[in-house]
Amino acid sequence: MPDFCSLEGKTALVTGGSRGIGAAIARELAEAGATVTLSYRSGKEEAETVARETGARAVQADVRNPEEAKALVDEAGDLDILVNNAGVTRDGLIARMSDDDWAEVLQTNLGGVFHTCRAAARGMMKRRSGAIVNISSVVGLHGNPGQTNYSASKAGIIGFTKALARELGTRGVRANVVAPGYVETRLTEVISDEMRDLMLANTPLGRLGKPEDVAGAVRFLCSDEAAFITGEVMLVDGGLGM
Repeated sequence: MPDFCSLEGKTALVTGGSRGIGAAIARELAEAGATVTLSYRSGKEEAETVARETGARAVQADVRNPEEAKALVDEAGDLDILVNNAGVTRDGLIARMSDDDWAEVLQTNLGGVFHTCRAAARGMMKRRSGAIVNISSVVGLHGNPGQTNYSASKAGIIGFTKALARELGTRGVRANVVAPGYVETRLTEVISDEMRDLMLANTPLGRLGKPEDVAGAVRFLCSDEAAFITGEVMLVDGGLGM
């Protein structure tokens, strides 16, 4: 019997794969049998460590730049799987948010998804197969004070992916979203104890997520077991977004 959610023989690209959720996704896809390329903008040493551990390749690229995004996709090969995880935060109240903080988050989180999907779409359509998973966030559905830029970018990913699923579905290419809740990463390490307690009180499972929780969901959506799923948003948030 083949392994459940096997990705044996698949070629995958994971953006933002040097740490946190991206690194966990790269490890999970590699463990499932995929040949993985992971990209990073900074954190070269961390990215190369993940690559060594998983047998993956680490490639530096800034997905905000359309030329670099295309070169990244080309270098990764004939992709069966594209996972867009690269993202940044520049939190601040709207009255004090700078143009640069707004643009940086939208260009990275949403612009990067557009650039890589555009670069990968033609090859996937030609081969009439492929799985795209874009990482959004529970705040893209429900918002969060001080994160208008981040929430807008993550909500944009959801709309973008639903449109993409309709565009590419007749060519056998699927596109889905995974929307994590609050996950134990560097981004949540700086949250105050008061905010952490509030988050946990609103999470039915009573804990923060782990990067591996998200990675498992991504693996499923990339696999043949999810062959009839497209245009969906999978919340991996412990029930926070119900």
